[in-house]
Order: sequence, then structure tokens, then C-alpha cells
Amino acid sequence: MSTPVPTGDLFPVDQHAADCLAVLRPLEPVRLPLLQALDRVLAEDVVATAPLPGDDNSAMDGYAVHCDDVATASVDTPVMLPVVGDVAAGGPDPAPLARGTAVRIMTGGLIPAGADGIVPVELTDGGVTSVRLRAPASPGRYVRHAGDDVAVGETVLRAGARLGPRQLSLAAAVGRGELLVRAVPRVVVVSTGDEVVEPGGELLPGQVFDSNGVGLTASAAELGCAAERVGAVRDDAAGLAAVIEAAVARADVLITSGGVSAGAFDVVKALLRRTGTVQFRKVAVQPGMPQGVGVLGEGRVPVYCLPGNPVSSMVSFEVFVRPALRTLLGEDQPGHRVVRAAAGRGWSAPAGKRQYARVLLRPVDPDGHEHPDPTVTHLCTPVGGQGSHLVADLSTADALALVPEDVTAVVPGQVLDCLVLGRVRS
Repeated sequence: MSTPVPTGDLFPVDQHAADCLAVLRPLEPVRLPLLQALDRVLAEDVVATAPLPGDDNSAMDGYAVHCDDVATASVDTPVMLPVVGDVAAGGPDPAPLARGTAVRIMTGGLIPAGADGIVPVELTDGGVTSVRLRAPASPGRYVRHAGDDVAVGETVLRAGARLGPRQLSLAAAVGRGELLVRAVPRVVVVSTGDEVVEPGGELLPGQVFDSNGVGLTASAAELGCAAERVGAVRDDAAGLAAVIEAAVARADVLITSGGVSAGAFDVVKALLRRTGTVQFRKVAVQPGMPQGVGVLGEGRVPVYCLPGNPVSSMVSFEVFVRPALRTLLGEDQPGHRVVRAAAGRGWSAPAGKRQYARVLLRPVDPDGHEHPDPTVTHLCTPVGGQGSHLVADLSTADALALVPEDVTAVVPGQVLDCLVLGRVRS
């Protein structure tokens, strides 16, 4: 991990973000049947070993002919030809087509040698032993040629692609029954604090429900991770140590919330600091200043220690943990989708800290008026206050506006980069 670069007594945001990526360890990919690979990230290029389609075949139900034989055919002067056979899709190779004859052919049927055109059945009388053809055939028309779609040796899917229904269909079309995909990270979320209570219970004075554990686990699951929430753990060093040891044994990533500030009962910080593999620091960010990052156990499982205030916890996940998990999942663009937005009204920001302000976005051009800067596509308006306890405001925001460390007041019209919240996949 990085050696801190002084910014007063605060750790730079970008360095902490880099450290959150540096602790990752790649997971072994797994080979899965096609349908089990849905929504996974491909870990190998898929190369066609045969052309698609594999042979010349008919694109229509109709009659395969020599085009010269029906060059004069019309509605008024149809050409009559004997029908010497039928060709069905999936049937055996048809015999070569002699001049002056036709074969009835179905969509997908192999084109007989010698035939160079198809007359659709709608332009005939549909005859079985002989047929009246009321239109000419153009060479190659209604013929699907071998390799028209995919050539032998063509890379049809590249590593890093997320596999949706269309990608799986293509893999099947080129003959793949299994695919090598990135493993799904197992993420365990541990909430800490004597004051934290399981949702659905009853609160005593000074207690709060475990919104952090629910929100962080759901955030990891939304990305495609196998996410597990451990119920709130009390501020007891021995009990917490046992929970973390058990979590590390079954996790690829551990996320904790709470217990990382400078309080007398911040047991996460006190416990994990002793391992020598987890660093705790005050990061120059608002919300979410207290942060921890490192590895635990023989497997060097990455651990992200997030603050306990609910907004700080969720914003910290977005800024530091989401890109790490998306990298582990194999996303080729693990960062957030970023839009450029002009501030609809002003607000204050702390000196020396990078603020991630909760905002609402709307298109910059609702009335047909473009912004002078063509890169600006939205307007952003702050949602309520920016306090780290305002969970309701966070739930209505759809982006985080990045306010640089040297800005203490955002003015109306100021252009900011905004990290779009919610499900965003490459």
C-alpha cells in the first residue's frame, strides 16, 4: 500500500482509492454451462472454429433453381419446371440440380450444387410435382452463404464482456457449450457497535437499526457478488475477533462498518491495527473521513473498514469499494458512469476535503436550450443537507457530485463531475 502523502493531517482520496485496488487478489475463473454463465463476466475470448452459417442455405421457403431457367418468368408468362425433390432444414446434402428443373426448399435447407437462386413460394403456385414460377430469380438472392455472419477464426466475444442473453445465444450459435467466466466474489459484511440493532426489532434509547449492513450487502449483491450480512457485532474485542476470523475463512472480501474513528470504544480499529496488515487513516473526503484498508489471514483477504455513520458508510462504498469489487468481478470499466453537470444552485463544501455531494440530476436541455459547454449533459441540485446521518436524503439522490478539495463554495452554473448511482455495468 501507499506511504501517506501529507495533506495537513489527511490522507489523499486518490491514494486511498488506489490502495483499495492494490489489496485485491485475482480469483480463479470457473468454467460453466451456458445458462449458468448468465450475467457473469467472460474470462476468455470466444473464437469461432466453424463458419456461421456453416453452409449455403435458403433464407426462404420456395424453390431452388438455375436463374437462367426462370429469367423470363412473370405473372402473365410463368415458367413451369418439374420438381425433382424436396430439401428440408437439417436434411442430408441434396443432389446437384440439373438445368431445367427445380427443387422445393424450406428455410434453412442446403442449396443444391448448381442452383444459384431462390424463388419464394409466394411467387409460385406451390406445386409439388411441377411448379409454375411467376417471377425470375436473382443470383444469390435469398441465399445465406456460409460465413456470412461469422468467419472461421473470428473472435465473436472478448474477455471482459458481461454475458447477457444475446451473448449466450451467440456463444451457442458458434458451438460453445461452456464458457470460462470470472468467479463471483464472496463478500461478507460485518456491522459493529453496541448501539446497532437488527431491523424489525425494538429500539431502546440511543440505539439504531442496522441500515449499514443491509445497504452494503445489497450494494455488493447488486453488482453480482455473493453477499452475506453478519448481524451486528457488539463492541467486544474477543467476540469481534471470532466473527472476523470466521468471516475471513469464507470470504473473498470483508467489509466492516463502524468502529474506525478515534473513539474509546472503536474496537475494529484497535483489533485490526494489531495485525500490521490493515492501515487506518483520515481520508480527505466528505462524508467518510475515517477509513481502513488492508488484508487479513493467510489468504490475504482484502478488508475495507468503513465508518459507522450511514451516509458515510454508503458513500465510502460507492467511492472506494464499488470500483474494487467491479475490478474483482472482471469489469473492463470498473469505475462509475460519470456525467458532467452544471449546479442548479450553490452550496458549501469543506476546505481541504473532496466532497461527494448527494444530488438529483435532470437533463440540461428540457426546453431545447443547449449548454455552452457541449460536454455538460445535466443539471445537478443538492438533496437536502449533506450531513452524514441523513439516510432519507441519500435514498432520493441519483448521483454524487464531486467537489474538488480546493473548492469551498459551489456556485450556480459551476460544472462538476457526477458519479451516477445505481446499477451500472460494462
